[in-house]
Amino acid sequence: MTVDLKSSLPAPARESEKGQDPELEAVHSCANGEFQPVERVGTKRNIRSRHAQMIAIGGSIGTGLFVGTGQALAVGGPGFLFLSYCLTSLLVYGIITAVIEISTYLPISGSSMAYYSGRYVSPSLGFALGWLYVYTFGVIVAYEITASSIVINFWPNNVPIAVWITILLIVVVGLNLSPVGVYAESEFWFAGLKIIMFAGLLILAIILILGGGPDHDRLGFRYWVNPGATNEYLVHGSGGRFTAFLYVWVFAGFSFYFGPELIVLTSGEMRNPRKNLPIASHRYFYRLAFFYVLGSLAIGAICSSNAKDIVSGAGNANASPWVVAIRNAGITVLPSIVNAGILTSAWSSGNSFLYMSSRTLYSLAVAGNAPKIFTRCNRYGLPIYAVLASSCFTLLAYLTVNSEAGVVFNWFISLTNTSGYTSWVICSFVLIRFRKACVAQGVKVPYQSKFQPYAAWVCIFAFLFLLLANGFTVFYPGHFKTSTFLTSYLGIPIFIILLLGHKFTVGRNQPWLYSPAEVNLTDGLREVEADAEMWARVDNTEREEGHQARKWWKKVSILWG
Repeated sequence: MTVDLKSSLPAPARESEKGQDPELEAVHSCANGEFQPVERVGTKRNIRSRHAQMIAIGGSIGTGLFVGTGQALAVGGPGFLFLSYCLTSLLVYGIITAVIEISTYLPISGSSMAYYSGRYVSPSLGFALGWLYVYTFGVIVAYEITASSIVINFWPNNVPIAVWITILLIVVVGLNLSPVGVYAESEFWFAGLKIIMFAGLLILAIILILGGGPDHDRLGFRYWVNPGATNEYLVHGSGGRFTAFLYVWVFAGFSFYFGPELIVLTSGEMRNPRKNLPIASHRYFYRLAFFYVLGSLAIGAICSSNAKDIVSGAGNANASPWVVAIRNAGITVLPSIVNAGILTSAWSSGNSFLYMSSRTLYSLAVAGNAPKIFTRCNRYGLPIYAVLASSCFTLLAYLTVNSEAGVVFNWFISLTNTSGYTSWVICSFVLIRFRKACVAQGVKVPYQSKFQPYAAWVCIFAFLFLLLANGFTVFYPGHFKTSTFLTSYLGIPIFIILLLGHKFTVGRNQPWLYSPAEVNLTDGLREVEADAEMWARVDNTEREEGHQARKWWKKVSILWG
C-alpha cells in the first residue's frame, strides 16, 4: 500500500495542489512485506544522527569558546567564568529536553520551533519567532564571517579584508547550496576538527598546570589566588562582584545559543528522527557541557584575568586566552595552529547558521507565514530559494571594511543576545502548552523527560531575567551609550512588533492561545508513524548485515558518535 499523506498534513500544506508543495509526499511503500522509501518532492532525509550532533556542536563551538571567553575572564575572573558556564549548561539542558520532546512527536519536513509555536500555542507566536530566527541566524552568519576575517589577520598579510570575506562567503554559501548530505558530511568533519583541537588544548592545559611546558613553570591554580578567583566590575565591593558575575552569566549564554533549535531544524531531514533525535540531543549536551565547563576551568587556570591582550577587548585571535597562555609558556609554533583551529571554528559556525536561517525560512513558508516560493526544492531536496534569500544576510560582513573590526565583533554579539534568550523563553513556554494539550487529549509521546515541565518553568524565569539583564551595564551612572542600549534591547521590541503586527492583521480572527483541547496533535502524525516504522525495519536490516563490519569503526569514532 501507499500511505496517503495529503489528509494528514498541516492546513497550510493541504492548500497547494500536487507537485507544488514540498509536504505532499509518499513516505514509503510496502510490497511483499518490504518497506522502501519513495521519492519525495520536498526536503530529503539524508542527515544521520552523527551529522545532527556535529552540526549542532559546529554551530555552538565558534569564536565564543576560543576568543570570547577571554573577555568574560577579564571581567569576572576564573571563578565567575566557571560558575557561569556551569549554571548555563544546566539551564540549556532544560531547553534541550523541552525541544526534543516536542519535535520527536512530530518531526515533519519543515519542522522548527517556530512551526511548533504556531501549531501548539498561537499562529502569531509562530510567525514572530520564525522571522526572529531568520534575521538572527542571518546576522550571526555575518558575525562569524567577520570573526573569521579578524582571525586571519593574526598572520601578517597585505590582503584586503574584503578579499578574505569574499572567499569565506563563497565557501559557506557554496556548501549550503550543495545537497544536504554533502553539507552534513562537511559539517561533521569541520566539527570533528574542533573537537580534536579542543581535546588537545585541554591536554595542553593539564600539562601547563603541572609544569610540563618549555619554561617548566608549574601554574597550578595560582591565578585563582593572584589576581584572584573573582573580579569587581564597574563598582567596588560586593556590588562590583555581583555586577561582574551577572555580566559573565549573561555573556555565557552566547556560547550556547541556538544549538537545541538547530537539532530541531535537522529533524525534517534526519533519518529515523523519532529514534535519533533523543540520541543526538543527549550526546550533544554532554559534549557541549564537557567543552564549556572543562574549558572555562582550564582557561582560568592557565591564563590570568588581567593579561594584557584579553583586557584590551580587541576581539581578535591575540585576545584568545589559549593563545595568551601558550605564548606565556614559551611555545612558539602552537599559537598559529590554534589560530587555524579558531578560523575553522568560526567558518563552520557560520556554515551552520546559514543552514538554520534557510531552513527556518523554508519552515515559515510551509506554515504559510512566508511566500510559497521558499518551499520549492530542487531534485536534491534543497530549498534553493530559501538558501539564496538567507545568503543575502552574509553581505553584512562587509561592514568590517569601513568599521573597526572589534567594534563590529561586539556589536553582533549584543544584537543577537536578546534573540537567544527570547527563543529559549518561548521554547519553554511551548513545551508547557504542548504538555497540557497531550494531557487534555490523552496523547502519549514517544519521548518524555522526567525533568519536564519543571525545568521549563525554571528556564522561563531564568532566561527572562537574563534577557532583561542583557544590557544592564548601560544603566550604571556614566556608562550609558545609545548604541549599546539599542543593540542590547532592540530585539525585544522587534519581536513584539512582529507578534502584534501579525495578531492584529492576518491573525485577528485567531485565538491568542489555543486551548489544550483544541491543539492540533493529529495532522501529519500518520506520516511520522509510517516513517518511523519504515526506518525501524531499515535499521534492523542494516544491523544484521553490517554489525561485524562496523564494530572496529565504532571504537574509532566514539568521539564523534
